[in-house]
Amino acid sequence: MIVKSETPSAGARAFLPLLLCALVMCIDGYDLYALPLVVPHLSAQLGVPPQSFGVALSAVLLGLGLGAVLIAPIGDRVGRRPVILTASALMAFTSLGTAAGGTVTGFALWRLATGLSLGACLPNVTALVAELAPPGKSARTLTVVSMGISAGGIVAGLLAPPLIAAGGWQALFMAGGAATLALLGVLAWQLPESPTFRNRAQQPREKKSSIAFVQLLSPPLLFSTVLFAGLYAVNALVLYYVTSWVPTILPLAGFSMDTASRFLSLIQFGGLTIGLGLSLLLDRGWAVPAIVGTYSSAVVALLLLGVVAPGLWSWGVLLLVAGGGISAAHLVVMAVAVGFFPPHLRSSAIGIAVAVARLGAIGGPMLGGLVIGAGASTSLFFVLAVAPACLCIVGALLISRALRIAKAMTEADAFA
Repeated sequence: MIVKSETPSAGARAFLPLLLCALVMCIDGYDLYALPLVVPHLSAQLGVPPQSFGVALSAVLLGLGLGAVLIAPIGDRVGRRPVILTASALMAFTSLGTAAGGTVTGFALWRLATGLSLGACLPNVTALVAELAPPGKSARTLTVVSMGISAGGIVAGLLAPPLIAAGGWQALFMAGGAATLALLGVLAWQLPESPTFRNRAQQPREKKSSIAFVQLLSPPLLFSTVLFAGLYAVNALVLYYVTSWVPTILPLAGFSMDTASRFLSLIQFGGLTIGLGLSLLLDRGWAVPAIVGTYSSAVVALLLLGVVAPGLWSWGVLLLVAGGGISAAHLVVMAVAVGFFPPHLRSSAIGIAVAVARLGAIGGPMLGGLVIGAGASTSLFFVLAVAPACLCIVGALLISRALRIAKAMTEADAFA
């Protein structure tokens, strides 16, 4: 049990579960970005055009949505810990299985299975972090822990060139599977159960997830659910449109494949650093202006990618601002939106949002494949991401209303 204490040992006990959750996020980020990094190599080896892998790139996102809405809510009933452990075991298995893929269809099936495990895991890790966070620092803590996803993308991008050179594209997935198995052992030993779920053992049984979905899709939470899911979906479309194809589209502008892989790591590094800056503003009442400012900066950078000639430093900075900003906003939106809902509905709310967001996440890689297949230039590829990024700005401006609804519900519960 996590107890407030001034002793170093208690502080370590409070910190360790959050660190483990961050490492789970890191593994998830690694898995999400592994296939985009090997698409150029697979295309050459199998003799198929890169856009043929659009289905495989989208399959993991489809699986993530299905896992989020069908499996993740189980955590609201049986606890976060067993779902996280089971999903992590499946992630290890499917990552190793992807290394055995040999056809586009095979990759799509393995990535679909990977997505199911990711979808089951992410909402429960997010809910667990929100419940373990220090009082008054939930959004900040969740953002920092969620940066593990960006860190995983950075690790994947940096390790891809040496691993692929040493053991072929399979080595990237085998390394991910081995790391997940190692982490699983530590999780089974040290990951605690949610305080909310532990306390429920002496309380009346909570409503089933089917009732939770009814609550989330009825006033007053309907607005918050729709806003969370819609903003998260459009953000996912832009994010995966860009990140899924950066390793493929940048060589068309004259960059090497190794440089393109490192640019993908740069985007994730941007997401991590920008997200860290945003995290300092979240619990101080600056969430809306911080998110709007981040999206606005990303829009400007995307437009500049359409007019600035390709260059290592110039495009590096613009990709860091554009891709990193969108990646950071993805983390921040989740962290802020968790506060829209009471604890017993969080896994279900996150599951709905993640599932709906898969429509955008699936559409992103497929849209990118169509754009590349149509022969669009690299500059035009990035400019086409401006319109959905502008929609994200509109959604961010509505966050204040959802926060007011949450505050009113809390006050009403306290009065009752």
